[in-house]
Amino acid sequence: MTNLVRPLSPEGWIRHLFASQAALEGGIVRRQVRDVERYYGRRAFLEEMKRRGFPVVENAGQFVVFCNNEPIRRLA
Repeated sequence: MTNLVRPLSPEGWIRHLFASQAALEGGIVRRQVRDVERYYGRRAFLEEMKRRGFPVVENAGQFVVFCNNEPIRRLA
């Protein structure tokens, strides 16, 4: 018998993201852009990050979310 994984609702998906230890500690989380678009929607995701005051960068098919309000400095 195969165990089927129940897909998360958009609200469940974003709650799961912010329940991660990294997010709770003000760290960094990464998510594939395609997963964000599939489970939550790009626009809704970026609006939620803006609402929370969390900077987001996109690189190589990944969103990198800084789960804090600290400034980001590019050093190299």
